[in-house]
Amino acid sequence: MKLLRVGTAGAESPALLDPDGTLRDLSGLVADIDGDLLADDAALDRIRAAAGAGELPVLDAAGLRAGPPLARIGKVVCIGLNYHDHAAETGAATPGEPVVFFKAADTVVGPNDTVLVPRRSEKTDWEVELAVVIGRTARYLESQEAALAHVAGYAVAHDVSEREFQIERGGTWDKGKNCETFNPLGPWLVTRDEVPDPQALSLKLWVNGELKQDGSTADQIFPVAEVVRYVSQFMTLYPGDVINTGTPAGVAMGRPEPKPYLRSGDVVELEIDGLGRQRQEFKDA
Repeated sequence: MKLLRVGTAGAESPALLDPDGTLRDLSGLVADIDGDLLADDAALDRIRAAAGAGELPVLDAAGLRAGPPLARIGKVVCIGLNYHDHAAETGAATPGEPVVFFKAADTVVGPNDTVLVPRRSEKTDWEVELAVVIGRTARYLESQEAALAHVAGYAVAHDVSEREFQIERGGTWDKGKNCETFNPLGPWLVTRDEVPDPQALSLKLWVNGELKQDGSTADQIFPVAEVVRYVSQFMTLYPGDVINTGTPAGVAMGRPEPKPYLRSGDVVELEIDGLGRQRQEFKDA
């Protein structure tokens, strides 16, 4: 299933995208798309049954905003330097273990919402990423097979980053990762059954129509199953938590001088096979 949330910011309602591209209203069946729903197999089965029977009302998608496809996110765990080609382009050594950092849940916005270039920013950068959405409470998982069984689904994430704040201002990466609007998510949450192999997905990103990133999750240093298993050794993952799993090569930081960092007026578009497409215009904060 492709689950999404539509409407004005803060007042989104749950919806489903049919295989034929028709938008369907879920508000008569469920209150929202959130961790409680993802942990409720019976509720998900009711959605599937209603969709299969053609019982869900049609929504007019014209002019309807897509919000983040997940409400009340608990935490956003991020994995850095998780693609061989990205580590190489930044001159970093291949990590021996996953590099873990956090984004606050309030950085998450809709897939086509405006992204704000922070004040005094000189190095705002792009990163297309596969986001993993947790569907079952995960603690000390013992195998990669168990890890995948705890995944509810997948989505497109844009891990927008300010490199000076992240790398040159001391401390951890958090200052460069948690600026307002720095995690567009969606348009859909695609349930796990529609993504048989999360290591066989193409990721692409364009800036002002020019292709900048063109990678595959096959190049991940730590695959999705290992990332979920590993993170569960250090923290409990709850339904509705999100893991951003890293970005392939092609970011501004990895390019020759003068590096083409983002400015107000730039337009970024990104997509992942089967998970949908995002488009953001950048404006000054």
